[in-house]
Amino acid sequence: MGVKNLLLTGKPGVGKTTIVRAVLSSLKVEAGGFFTQEIREEGQRVGFQLCELGGKEGLLAHASLASPHRVGRYGVQIETMEEIALPALRKAIAGKDLVVIDEIGRMELFCPAFLEAILLALESPKPVLGVLQERASPLSQRIKRRQDTKIIPVTLENRDQLVEVILQELEGHLDIPGESGG
Repeated sequence: MGVKNLLLTGKPGVGKTTIVRAVLSSLKVEAGGFFTQEIREEGQRVGFQLCELGGKEGLLAHASLASPHRVGRYGVQIETMEEIALPALRKAIAGKDLVVIDEIGRMELFCPAFLEAILLALESPKPVLGVLQERASPLSQRIKRRQDTKIIPVTLENRDQLVEVILQELEGHLDIPGESGG
């Protein structure tokens, strides 16, 4: 079957989510899933917002959040994954052309149902465009071993060319014209 899942990886702030957003704006297909967005206060990252492609948003993690689930200095709000990300992924697998998962990282490991949905998306016939945290974990190692998944490292040097590369990779899996606007 070949590669149908494209996952970007790289250092924080290198532009992975920006690339995914640019690819989506160039495609004329229905995409479903979610993005994570940094929350900044006075120039410092203090947390993450989870943003479903349909518009729903919720707090995913914050430095001041009291939670038994922690990643570094951030308390993680599992309910946001269960109430926003999980239904977004399920809807995308069931009825969209492309599944967007930004990102697959340590926070997601706290929610077994969400982890299961990520694996279902990767197994589904739908192509997945997403971001995989660079730091190694049992989940990331498992995903990297998949034959149908291509891991694309993003660097300051290559990031400007990657939108076009990804559009070409997705062309065979999506019902899109052979040219891409860019």
